[in-house]
Amino acid sequence: MEIPRRGRPNTWGVRTPRHINPTTGEEHRYWIGRDYPTKTAAEKALRQWHIDYEAGEIYPPEAPAEPEQPSVPLLGEHLDKWLAHCRKEGTTVAGYETKIRLHIKPHIGDVALDQVTDDLLDELYRMLETEPCPTNRGKPLGAKSVRHVHNILSGALGAAVPKHIPANPAATANPPTQRQIKAQEQRYPTLDDAQTARFLGHIWEPCGNRKCGPLHHCLRDAPLWTVIAATGVRRSEALGMKWSLVKWDECAIELGWVVVEEGSSFRLRRLTKDGDHNAVIYVDQAVMNVLKRQKEHQDEERARLGPGWIDHDLVFARDGFKLQKNRTAGGPQDPEKVSARWRTVRTRLDLPDDFRIHDWRHSKVTNDLEAGENPVEVSANVRHHSPGYTMSRYGHSRKDGARSLAANTSSRMGLAALV
Repeated sequence: MEIPRRGRPNTWGVRTPRHINPTTGEEHRYWIGRDYPTKTAAEKALRQWHIDYEAGEIYPPEAPAEPEQPSVPLLGEHLDKWLAHCRKEGTTVAGYETKIRLHIKPHIGDVALDQVTDDLLDELYRMLETEPCPTNRGKPLGAKSVRHVHNILSGALGAAVPKHIPANPAATANPPTQRQIKAQEQRYPTLDDAQTARFLGHIWEPCGNRKCGPLHHCLRDAPLWTVIAATGVRRSEALGMKWSLVKWDECAIELGWVVVEEGSSFRLRRLTKDGDHNAVIYVDQAVMNVLKRQKEHQDEERARLGPGWIDHDLVFARDGFKLQKNRTAGGPQDPEKVSARWRTVRTRLDLPDDFRIHDWRHSKVTNDLEAGENPVEVSANVRHHSPGYTMSRYGHSRKDGARSLAANTSSRMGLAALV
């Protein structure tokens, strides 16, 4: 029969008649071929089949091969698939991707999923803790980072149960403990109230640079540094503050947005951090005056730039300082560039070399507790999930309170009369 083909000349096909296979005794009929270019060629193939049949050389066609059972994927393949369907914030997924790419796949990514054991994971953890890591300035990973690697593996391997593996091997592995993590925690510097006051006094003064002026970053960033130092907000929260969420009459600021880094980029997104279900902080009127001054500066920038300003309602928006061609102001600032400007300020004002923007948060909580403020209020205003966490993390710094407690205890017990 002629077989129509789209886009190319028709071909001819031919099937065998119904026949009994001499070897098996079973009846068969099948296609001899469907791609003969002419009817003559198809007829020739059929005649050859009859010759072979009469000679007893006809065999049934081979049965189709059994479909191969799906093989168990490699750990690296499974991690890629798990990460692609991970329903977490973009910043979290970006952090997972970095750990997977740098610390998991190069070492055990080519191991079959059903060959991953708790012993293999323990070997990975010990290696990461002891061997130099090129991406960590040649030093081994800290206990906290290794624990994070374990948490990623635990989640990914748990998603493979029971489809590929019967149980999660990470459940019986031995990652670094919380005690080991705490023992490695770095103690960052803090500034007391007097040092903070000196900083705030200097930050509003011109830096003296030959290019210094009203638009220079030393004065443009003064409101940002002041709000961070006075409130203890995180860098991401300060950059995400919106004018519509500033409650002028109540001296309060609602933190509904943050600017976060994702890989080599950044974006503005909703605030979703734990403990921030009611993210409202209360400030003094002096802080509100700083915000009013920032509003005046921003209005001047908006008028100066005209169409070059695309308003996003941000308090600390990207202004027109060194604005590149075809770029607009008014959107979120690059967090890394903000940190770079902070390092310049830190050097200019002779602050400790390792004093980060986030250390203003540590300083505020420590100073508030040292001053005897209510721990419940201190915890609520920095949005910790509980006062217990605040006290466990910062209570060790309350030297004055501890000394006062010791003196009062000694007085009540009459210890002074014994000496």
